[in-house]
Amino acid sequence: MTTTDTPEWAGPAHFLPPHEPIRRADGARHFSGLTYAVAFGYRPLQLDVWVPDTPAPAPLVVYVHGGGWMMGDRRYLPETLRPGALFDAFLEAGLAVATIDYRHAHEAAFPAQLHDAKAAVRYLRAHADVLGVDTTRIGAMGESAGGHLAALLGLTAHRTDLEGHHGVTGPSSAVDVVVDWYGVADLDTMPRQAPPPEVAALLPVEMQVPPEDQLIEGLDGQLRDDASPITHVTEQAPPFLLVHGTGDWLVPYTQSEQLHAALTGVGVDSRLVPVEGAEHIFLGHGDVDGLIDLSVSYLADSLLEHRP
Repeated sequence: MTTTDTPEWAGPAHFLPPHEPIRRADGARHFSGLTYAVAFGYRPLQLDVWVPDTPAPAPLVVYVHGGGWMMGDRRYLPETLRPGALFDAFLEAGLAVATIDYRHAHEAAFPAQLHDAKAAVRYLRAHADVLGVDTTRIGAMGESAGGHLAALLGLTAHRTDLEGHHGVTGPSSAVDVVVDWYGVADLDTMPRQAPPPEVAALLPVEMQVPPEDQLIEGLDGQLRDDASPITHVTEQAPPFLLVHGTGDWLVPYTQSEQLHAALTGVGVDSRLVPVEGAEHIFLGHGDVDGLIDLSVSYLADSLLEHRP
């Protein structure tokens, strides 16, 4: 190689631009494994984007996976959902969806997880034209730990000190509507109860400690308070849909009741849907597809109705 063939050193990559997508049989495009941020000393953080074949750029939803802030994968849904069912439902509704990585609690302390989610939103806004999505308004949805992070995304746009600095900087990380499936709202009122014996027997040693305690291990003062979505509620918050099983032993239904009361108390549009008798991840509920339809319709109504 001659010196003229050698690329100039441009410093470490903070993110990588989108590569070419795979086009599905239905015309939808799938961008797989886009590196949206590189936090120094950690693995590259990636996201996938599915974009429907629509005449105009599709509004975007950012989906955040669960797993107790300790595990989980952007590519997989809870086992109570059919594989890919939620992502397909978004496409059928005319919405694009991005599903994101974030650092787990044993990789980095809070607020790293929120910094990552915000970096993903900024990346998606910065590359909206290439991806073919409309980021004028963005929805956020998550389940369990992901519901907690989606709620924080919706409630902390005014907190520049929680923005983080990795990945794309400059674009807004604000989202305009949130769907929170059984996420923690207030860490101080979580019961810290032991799992049932039959569940405990299946858990690794690391998961015997309440996952919320591992998220905030070593934190105190303002930073510990910042980990609870309920502390960020203001009248400027976006609308919320909260869906939660009344039989959930891991994240009690009262968590969503608390957040709903705080939101409506300051005049924010919030809808709370109890799923009678359902446990965590809607285990025991006979119509999870119906909950998918409810949630996707809520996001579509908000994002499509308000298109410029």
